[in-house]
Amino acid sequence: MPLHSPNLDDRRFQQFVDDAKRFIQQRAPEWTDHNVSDPGVTLVETVAHMADQIVYRLNRVPEKNHLAFLDLVGITLFPPTAARTDVTFWLSAPREETVPVPVGTEVTTLRTEREDGVVFATERALDIVPCGLDRLVAQHRGEAAADRSADLAEGNDVTCFSPSPRPGDSMLFGLTAAVPHGVLALELDSRVDGVGVDPRQPPLLWEAWTADGWQSCEVHRDGTGGLNRPGEVLLHVPGGHILSRNGGHEGGWLRCRVTEPLAGQPFYTTSPTVRSAAACTVGGTTRVVHAETVSDEALGEATGLPGQRLRLAHAPVVGDDPPVLLQTAEHDGWQDWRVVPHFAESGPHDRHITLDATTGDIAFGPAVREADGSLRQYGLVAPKGAVIRARRYRTGGGRYGNVARGAIRVLRTSIPYISEVVNREAARGGVDGETVEEAKLRAPITLRAQERAVTLRDYEELARRAAPETARITCLESRPDDHGAYAVRVLVVPQAVPDPGGRLRFEQLVPDDALLRRITRHLDERRLIGTRLAVGPPYYQGVTVVATVHAFRGVETDRVRRAAHDALYRHLDPLTGGTDGRGWPFGRPVQAGEVFAVLQRVPGVELVDEVVLHPADPLTGKRGEPTDRIDLEPSALAFSFDHRVRVIGDAA
Repeated sequence: MPLHSPNLDDRRFQQFVDDAKRFIQQRAPEWTDHNVSDPGVTLVETVAHMADQIVYRLNRVPEKNHLAFLDLVGITLFPPTAARTDVTFWLSAPREETVPVPVGTEVTTLRTEREDGVVFATERALDIVPCGLDRLVAQHRGEAAADRSADLAEGNDVTCFSPSPRPGDSMLFGLTAAVPHGVLALELDSRVDGVGVDPRQPPLLWEAWTADGWQSCEVHRDGTGGLNRPGEVLLHVPGGHILSRNGGHEGGWLRCRVTEPLAGQPFYTTSPTVRSAAACTVGGTTRVVHAETVSDEALGEATGLPGQRLRLAHAPVVGDDPPVLLQTAEHDGWQDWRVVPHFAESGPHDRHITLDATTGDIAFGPAVREADGSLRQYGLVAPKGAVIRARRYRTGGGRYGNVARGAIRVLRTSIPYISEVVNREAARGGVDGETVEEAKLRAPITLRAQERAVTLRDYEELARRAAPETARITCLESRPDDHGAYAVRVLVVPQAVPDPGGRLRFEQLVPDDALLRRITRHLDERRLIGTRLAVGPPYYQGVTVVATVHAFRGVETDRVRRAAHDALYRHLDPLTGGTDGRGWPFGRPVQAGEVFAVLQRVPGVELVDEVVLHPADPLTGKRGEPTDRIDLEPSALAFSFDHRVRVIGDAA
């Protein structure tokens, strides 16, 4: 049972006044005027107010001792983390020379009357490399590659795949240069129309050759409808794209490969053809972080004594590796110092410092007297009089940086030939710094667990420490049929920012492999021997609500329909849904009666006539039979999928 801090004096201002008046009645019964207008009562209230302030300060002593104890055992506040996303820089027109985008280039969201723009900065340099089309190669499955560049140059129709296309057929494009992180525009002229595929979902996969083999390219836009008509294909090329040799020709190779059709997906009946083709680079994509860069900040001079402490002018420190580049001016130039978590392994000649990212405090190594009386230095002492500067660090972070996709649209740093910037996906990962109250709640769990995962609660807390940017983490005992005996299942719900309009896409709720690997590695080092560990996303049960409501007389039905949809998507949300707004509870069933109440509270709704639930698959879009209750497994969450609300208004 936890030990609660005592309230040393629970009296307040009014109690002091009442006690004083009772003493007056006992000691001076002739004083009968106790109204607030009496000068004596004024003096009593003045003294009571001062006593109340003293009691307030006295009661803060246990809290101060509590915080001092937490600091003594090494529990410090977690700093905020910065949101990140990819931003595409679009050229005003294709260039013949490389367009550089330097590190630290700043982009921002649109500024409004109420809010300033959210500033992001590039984490790495980007070179938008120009290119052209040099080779066209057709490779049918099981056959040798055939160079069709000469036919293309003569204006002949080149068949892309086999006469009867098969999965595995491909068409390769050889570029004059590799374009890592580039946006490539392929202009294709095709003369074959209506070859059996759905232009919105053709069975094609665009890939680029990298040092790790073929990697898929993101298709920004396919104006050819699956190579069915003349048009332009915009591709986001992965960062590992390199020059390689294919058929004796060197180039940056891309390929368009026919894939196995999905269930119900139309397939090619005839191979499309290409009569002319051209390629050019129209942009590039790089990573940005919600932080502002501070450069060449002077911090003072070194005292030459161990344990010197300095403080950065801007805090918290986020978003860089190393978090701060500290330098001292010595006789042989500027010397770099490395940030370490502690000085336990630092020798007297190691240029090591520690950084409190929350406050911006920098500490040099201390000198500690050993048991034998000798003095041991942990970390090198900066020479006396040496000028100390922070060469570079970044400050910012927090939930404020989690902006929706398409929100970053302003280029704050001027770069020639760049006409537009935009983020294709929402920025996520921004988390506010830990508060003192949150640290006080975390401390007992940390002291009890001692960096070891034993209980389910231990797994949850350690997973949150490994990935504080996640939205939700829960731990369940796994069924032996799923992962064997003694298995623990950790369910991870990533942070997601709704698109404009408040809608979450299913793919936003799937954690990426890097996040899952980080959590798995952190827990694997701390789990008990013999415990199996399974880290992954929960099962998302799609829910489609089909309802009929009546609007009040004179109320616009479209407005009621939009409000009803917003209420449903808000209630059946894995992150912000449920009755408490903290996300739909794991395993909690969805019932028509509860949805009925949600719709009845929508402004403008007079009567809810009918509510029917359909279980749905968010991936395929297939709906199940209508029901009034959808039960969820303990590892499942509800997810809104394509609600349908019919609003009946005043016919007059």
